[in-house]
Formats: sequence, structure tokens, C-alpha cells
Amino acid sequence: MNWVLFRRQLADRIAFVGAALATVFGLVFLFWILWTTFSNGVEAIGPKLFTEMTPPPGADGGLLNALYGSAVMIVVAIVVGTPIGLCAGTYLAEHGRNTKLAAAVRFVNDILLSAPSIVLGLFIYELIVVPMRHFSGLAGGLALALILVPVVVRTSDEALRLIPDRMREAAFALGLPRWKVSLQVLFSAAMSGIVTGILLGVARISGETAPLLFTALNNQFWSSDLNGPLANLPVVIFQYAMSPYDSWHSLAWAGALILTVFVLALNITVRLFARRRAFK
Repeated sequence: MNWVLFRRQLADRIAFVGAALATVFGLVFLFWILWTTFSNGVEAIGPKLFTEMTPPPGADGGLLNALYGSAVMIVVAIVVGTPIGLCAGTYLAEHGRNTKLAAAVRFVNDILLSAPSIVLGLFIYELIVVPMRHFSGLAGGLALALILVPVVVRTSDEALRLIPDRMREAAFALGLPRWKVSLQVLFSAAMSGIVTGILLGVARISGETAPLLFTALNNQFWSSDLNGPLANLPVVIFQYAMSPYDSWHSLAWAGALILTVFVLALNITVRLFARRRAFK
């Protein structure tokens, strides 16, 4: 008997069984979470959920103001964070490349990418909320933008570096300035990766609760004022889930289901968009 071959085959089978068991273990808990969220949240899904404000204790209501506030702060985060992330990613891929400064920026970006969101929320709290002496939707949007920026930087940097150098050389040979090469040639070629990064960043910030507790807090009523506390879905879910009222528990499950479906839809959109661009 070839003992070397036997040991290799045994190690291969053990690794295969271990990987299969780990996959099944993860999938069981994933489907358990999805089923629990769906079965508890679907009961509260209805027209009132999208047309009425968050209710006082013991009353019926919906999540209209919380959905609106979350949408406003996500838009603020996209408007503020996307240009910063794209500019930084373009610098790293096109100008900095393999310099020491670019390496340092990538290292700091990786730290921000893995930093706990509550730490970033505390940073915005000290920077904006404390000087202004009140919570605000603007501070919440900026906290979410701070989480979005590292995702956009990493994805745009990697997407631009995947473009072959001969494409840049061809554009420069035509006499195009560097900024026009970046905007009209490289961004177009890397559009799939850039859009994917932005959508993944939006998916991440959509469910963040900790930074909003220190910045936007919450608002029981409808408000479109970015200079004051703004209702938002993650904090409403947190507060209602911790309450002793059954009606609030039902709304918290419905909010969790809406967030889950939204993030799932974003991820499916990312895959469809990337696949369509790949076939072009």
C-alpha cells in the first residue's frame, strides 16, 4: 500500500467533509434568520406601514417617517462619500500607484474599512454633534458617508488597476490630457466595478444603527430638517425591539424585513449589473 498516497487522500476527504459541514452549518443559520425575519415581519406588512407615522406606545401606526429619514441620510452619504471615494481611488490607481504615500493611504483605508461603525459614529459625534449641541440628520448622513468612503476607495482602486496599461497608452497617444483619459476612458472601462462598489457600500450603510445613535438619534414625528433629529429605520427597529409593547415588536420585525429585502435586492442588482457588463 502506498502510504503517502493514502495519507493525502485521507487529508483530502477530511478537508472536504469539514468544508461541507461548515457550509451546511452557515446555511442553516442563514435560512433560520431569514425565515424568522420573514415569518414575524410579514404580519405587519400593509398599506399603513408605508403611509402612517411611528405610533406612540400601545397604538397602531407605520414607519413612513423612519423610511423617509433613512432614505434622506443614505442620499446624503452617497452625495458626500462617493466623490471623495472616487477621487481617492483614482489617485491610488493612476497617480500614486506603488509609491510609499499610496501604500500608506491603502493601509489607512483598510483600517477604516474594518473599523467598528460605532467608533466612526463617535468621531462624528465629537466633530459635529457636540459643537452644534444637538443631534441632526446631517450628522447621521456624514457618519454613514464616513463608512461608505473606504468601500468606494477600495473598489474603485482595484477596478481601475485591472484596466490594461495599453488602453492608457493608446489614449495618451491620441493627445488626450490625463484628466480626460481618466474620466472618459478609464472610468468607462471600470464602470462595472465602480458601480458595484457604490452599491455594496449603500447595502452596508443601510442597516447601520450604532453611528446613528450618536448622530441623528430619532424623531417620533415627520421631519425633513437636516439640522434636527431625524427618524430612521435602524434606530426605530432597535428602540421598538427593546420595548415591552407587542405592536412595536411587530413594527420592528416589519422594519427588519424591509431592510433585509432592500439589501438582498441591492446585492442581486450588483450581480446582474456586473454580469451584463461582463458580457459586453
